[in-house]
Amino acid sequence: MRYSQYLLPTLKETPAEAEVISHQLMLRAGMIRKVAAGIYSYLPFGLRSLRKMEQIIREEMNRAGAIECLMPMANPAELWQESGRWEKYGKELLRFKDRKSADFCMGPTHEEVITDIIRNTVNSYKQLPLNLYQIQTKFRDEIRPRFGLMRGREFIMKDAYSFDLEDSGADTSYQKMYQAYRNIFNRCGLKYRSVEADSGAIGGNFSHEFMVLAESGEDGIVSCDSCEYAANVEKAELIYADSVPPVATQEVQKVDTPGQKTIEDVARFLQVNPQQIVKTLIVQTSNDEVLAVLLRGDRELNPIKLANLLGVDWVLMAEEEVVQEATGAPTGFAGPIGLSIRVVADAEVKTMADFVIGGNAVDVHVVGANHGRDFEVSQFADIRQAVAGDPCPRCKEGKFESWRGIEVGHIFKLGIRYSEAMNATVLDAQGQAQPLVMGCYGIGVGRTVAAAIEQNHDENGIILPMPLAPFQVLVTLLNPKDDQVREAAEKLYQQLLDLNIEVLLDDRDERPGIKFKDADLIGIPLRVTVGARSLKEGNVELKVRESGAVTMVSVDEIVVQLQQLVAQGLAFTLEK
Repeated sequence: MRYSQYLLPTLKETPAEAEVISHQLMLRAGMIRKVAAGIYSYLPFGLRSLRKMEQIIREEMNRAGAIECLMPMANPAELWQESGRWEKYGKELLRFKDRKSADFCMGPTHEEVITDIIRNTVNSYKQLPLNLYQIQTKFRDEIRPRFGLMRGREFIMKDAYSFDLEDSGADTSYQKMYQAYRNIFNRCGLKYRSVEADSGAIGGNFSHEFMVLAESGEDGIVSCDSCEYAANVEKAELIYADSVPPVATQEVQKVDTPGQKTIEDVARFLQVNPQQIVKTLIVQTSNDEVLAVLLRGDRELNPIKLANLLGVDWVLMAEEEVVQEATGAPTGFAGPIGLSIRVVADAEVKTMADFVIGGNAVDVHVVGANHGRDFEVSQFADIRQAVAGDPCPRCKEGKFESWRGIEVGHIFKLGIRYSEAMNATVLDAQGQAQPLVMGCYGIGVGRTVAAAIEQNHDENGIILPMPLAPFQVLVTLLNPKDDQVREAAEKLYQQLLDLNIEVLLDDRDERPGIKFKDADLIGIPLRVTVGARSLKEGNVELKVRESGAVTMVSVDEIVVQLQQLVAQGLAFTLEK
């Protein structure tokens, strides 16, 4: 491909709309352009990376025994009503009516459609197991699309769905997909973690997220420093000492704390450690219950854990008027004594005594408080956010390390949630109808490319790993008007094409400085510069984008060296 004939509109300045580095660089490097909020066009340079990601996915999905299909974006409401998600999914589901006033939605995921296909085409256990996948455009009407391809409304996704007769078969299908995902992200050359996760709106009882490690990641994850355990902080399990609660030594007493509202303020004013404070949060649930939640002062509530504990869809912090009605005081002064609502506490609170709590009055706190004596807790449970330093719940020896991650893949063991609701059954060996046991497996294709840029860049631009780079080699022709230079560059370009090496020839009539700036910005892994000065000595300049290493290589040896470097960059190890 010749740069002079290619659509590659690079930008010198960072667009004001772009917040994260992948969004900035994908716009500047001419990979994408915005059409509307959360909706982007892929320009030729970006599309090449996208197609490479798709090809890696296809190869590994096929290797794992999955079969590719393609389902429509427009889904009839009837299928979503059968599964119960038409209302439950929320406003992210873009609903519309066709010309006959029939209700449809733009599919954000395809559990309903694939279940409908299977229930109408598969009727015997002898046809199982099955795993069907597609790579297709999805639409989720995000309330606040941002960060370019990281959180868009329209996006390209690989979604797969497995069907088995029994749980044991579903476990095998799940493990095949788990391994396929590891192979995919290994081949992409990414640093990542596979972590246990909450299933969210998709449902199911077991899931793993695949997180590309990056400081800009929206998700917090923890992993053990001694074993393989890793989890999203929303899911991370915690263990608590099985100790007898300390004996109360203080009498409960109200104290004035004028102007002291935050945990830090109260701790400083009363000269206590935040670990001696128990904060009371007033929350509301999806079933309209208002309750008080207790945590140690330096801890954060995990609303996902709490929602799962309560068996509700969601938990939110209560509105100010609700807090006033429940406690008699504004937010910031709630305490558990005298409340008429249910009180739930993190298990850590069970081991505490003589702690500080809110006094349910403005500028008032209570010292010397003890559960069981001064107030009752209806349930103690693990409801807090995991942090670095927490003990590992699996090996019991290691400690948690914390990371930031970008979710690029998520696999779920769904069980019979959809098959039972939609009557998708097969006959077993005894001729009895059994609901299919399902799994689903998603990868954000564009999101993975963006995450790779978040993980691989410098101050000059993109440094994509070889497997995802739009081109493998950039041949920079310094002076197109110099016949000797042009002929040498053209010859090298043709030699690389003949070897099926993906090469972009920068044949533009531009100053060398502009060409070098663009080369660093777009991040093609290998750059060969052909110039008059080096050619006089029979050499060309080779630069490796990742390391910045620059060497002079003989014209006679450059092709072989590029072949070797490309092969090394594409090398990967499939885990057994």
